[in-house]
Amino acid sequence: MTEEKEIRTRSDMLAREKIGKLLWKLSFPAIIGMMVHGLYNIVDTFFVGRYTGTLGIGGTAVAFPIQMIVMGIGMTIGIGGASILSRRMGERDHEGASTALGNMIFLSLGAGVACAAAGLAGVAPLLRLFGANDALMPYATDYITVILMGSPLFTFSMVASSAARAEGNAKVAMNTLLIGGILNVILDPVFIIALDLGVKGAAIATVISMGASCVFLLIYLQSGRSEIRLDWGHMRLRWPIVREIFAVGSSDFARTAAMSVTSAIFNNILRTLGGELPIAAFGIIFRIISFVFMPMIGIAQGVQPILGFNYGARQFDRIREGLGLANKSTTALALVGFVVFLAFPAPILGIFSTDQELIDMGSSAMRWLVLGLPLVGYQNIGTSLFQAIGKAKPAIFLAFSRQVLFLIPAVILLSRLLGLRGVWLSFPVSDVVAFVVTYAMVRRELRRLSRMAGGAAAETPGGEDGVTPPDSRSGGKR
Repeated sequence: MTEEKEIRTRSDMLAREKIGKLLWKLSFPAIIGMMVHGLYNIVDTFFVGRYTGTLGIGGTAVAFPIQMIVMGIGMTIGIGGASILSRRMGERDHEGASTALGNMIFLSLGAGVACAAAGLAGVAPLLRLFGANDALMPYATDYITVILMGSPLFTFSMVASSAARAEGNAKVAMNTLLIGGILNVILDPVFIIALDLGVKGAAIATVISMGASCVFLLIYLQSGRSEIRLDWGHMRLRWPIVREIFAVGSSDFARTAAMSVTSAIFNNILRTLGGELPIAAFGIIFRIISFVFMPMIGIAQGVQPILGFNYGARQFDRIREGLGLANKSTTALALVGFVVFLAFPAPILGIFSTDQELIDMGSSAMRWLVLGLPLVGYQNIGTSLFQAIGKAKPAIFLAFSRQVLFLIPAVILLSRLLGLRGVWLSFPVSDVVAFVVTYAMVRRELRRLSRMAGGAAAETPGGEDGVTPPDSRSGGKR
């Protein structure tokens, strides 16, 4: 198959292939890649917990939200740009897609350098803000200093893999994560155990692995196999594109930043209620539950180009079908995780720590934390819908509301009333409220799409919903 025919086939696939087969084709590589990505967080936690102890786990738990902010910035540019790429491809505007990709790459490198400079200048205050005490500070500092030095690698990797996924080449995104994940699993015991570098070794292994992923993505973008042509002329920033990237992608940054802020609040509350032990327990549980989130995120990533492309092509029935199938799939995965975590918390925690007090506390916490897990998949897919069709404000609200509007007030109130149990209970409470809000907003949007499909009430840029129609290329205000 020639390169031109392969490129044409990918566009035809997004427009015509059966939704079930298409979602599987795009989601499966993303699921594998995300699970490998989650696996090397799990492997990091295993080696850190087994070979540096509870303080090592607590130190990385305090540092991890800062790493999440860096990744969230990369995800902001990647998801925002991917929405533009999918819609431009649906409109057959390949030059517009190439210009968007050039802007994405330039922004990713600039943002990575800025993160490294700002983070390294204020490591100690940041760690104190995120809950580090004197016992955890040396471990947290060793870990986050190395991670911040690798910030440009994190941001570039997330942006370039999002671009590949947006054009329907999900295998490239999967291979990117496979390369980084497998290499990290190999390097962790080398740096943590053999070279006796502890948590710093875990960070070094992570950065080297991310660098390998970046090399692979750079080769792909320059190989001619990508549908989106990229040259130096496309790297010049264009304000309408930059504005739209950050408007649409900011929902993911809001979600990541909210998770980081929430982690800071949780760590400080946990430190007040119990010191290092609950922080370490929460750090392990957070990574374990995140591993279950990974396939759900993979499905959300897989459905986004389907929704975006078919919105650009005005094939609204395919949007509805893709959304429904993605929701059923994520809910099924969440239910599996819910059952496993509820039934076997102690054996799972025992993999990462031999501290019986930590295992006992974590087992109780996990059972409370996962009560709302079956509802989380719907929230992720709902946010992806608004991202894919370029509706920034609803996407930002949905990403932001669960962590900030619902979870933070819940944990502050319930921790005062119920102590540690209130901290754990705040998660299912916020999940239920977020689900109800997401459901209402998605149903409203589907009714709007039905009207557009019937031609009964097509929106204008300043219409009731504030939506720019699919054929707009202005990148104007959302």
